[in-house]
Amino acid sequence: MRGTHGERLRTEGGNNRERRAAEPSDRRSLAPAVPPASLPCEIIGASDAIRRTQEAIALVASSDVTVLLTGETGTGKNLVADAIHARSSRSLRPCIRVDCSAICTALFESELFGHVRGAFTGAVAARVGRFEVAADGTVFLDEIGELSLEAQGRLLRIIEERTYERVGDNRTLRVEARVIAATSRDLRREVARGRFRPELFYRLNVFPIHLPPLRERKADIPDLVQHFLASSARHTGRKVLRIDERALERLQSHHWPGNVRELQNALEHAVVLTKAALIEPAALPERITRRRREPLVAERSSPNPSLEVIERAYIMWVLQAEGGNKTRAAEVLGIDPSTLYRKLSRYEEQPAAV
Repeated sequence: MRGTHGERLRTEGGNNRERRAAEPSDRRSLAPAVPPASLPCEIIGASDAIRRTQEAIALVASSDVTVLLTGETGTGKNLVADAIHARSSRSLRPCIRVDCSAICTALFESELFGHVRGAFTGAVAARVGRFEVAADGTVFLDEIGELSLEAQGRLLRIIEERTYERVGDNRTLRVEARVIAATSRDLRREVARGRFRPELFYRLNVFPIHLPPLRERKADIPDLVQHFLASSARHTGRKVLRIDERALERLQSHHWPGNVRELQNALEHAVVLTKAALIEPAALPERITRRRREPLVAERSSPNPSLEVIERAYIMWVLQAEGGNKTRAAEVLGIDPSTLYRKLSRYEEQPAAV
């Protein structure tokens, strides 16, 4: 005899509880430690470029379409992703960041989709994947341009069909999370070179938002400086420092290859060295106070070099300025040393373009 509807619900609920009990604590460890609504999502500045970015965030936040964020390293793609999530109907759900550059192809499916116990050698316990942890929140695929072609193919299905299976499991699960992707690469160029799947690019490029480099929005530097100094004061318990006009002039004349992240690092450096209430030029990193000819102004081989050419030239320039020290160069550029090593390796494999 069939059970009642209530009995079926109780049975299903019990089964669900058993499945949850059998799953590891990955779901808790991968979820944000703070409510998504309180994630940092301040987009600082009043320039036309930033106003356009803010308008795009407001437009797309209310929808569920896939967003592709592009721009150089350090331009704040993660902040824009947080802002879109925080202003969406999913703001009370998790926003799970996946650093695609840090996941090897062999573990890609396990990281994103999860696996069952015994799925492969070393799988001593079940693992919940990032998409399942996100549930009906947001999955932020950062540096998606670093994925291998094989991993791109695996990701394509989940974006196209909105379904997946855990590794070693034949149950099909449905994706409820929204996808936001980001890259510092020119994906159209990568597609043309056969390094990025065109079908995945078109699936991701539904609503593109390009973040301008800091050198194209220098009018925002005073606001950014005030923001970072106020933030530093909150963290250190000191009074908010002021900045000398000469120091501000040096900041505004710098070309900022590391963009906003480099500016933040420079100000943190200055705060440590400043014991009085005013930041003077001497407290700024030497690379900013040194007077030197900027690259790609007098030496560029093309009047309109591509973004990739500019990034490559600046990386090599900073590396040379730091005497070949890759750790210091990565700090100047505001990127992880592993990212710098990966870029330099790629430069060795292909000749410089114009």
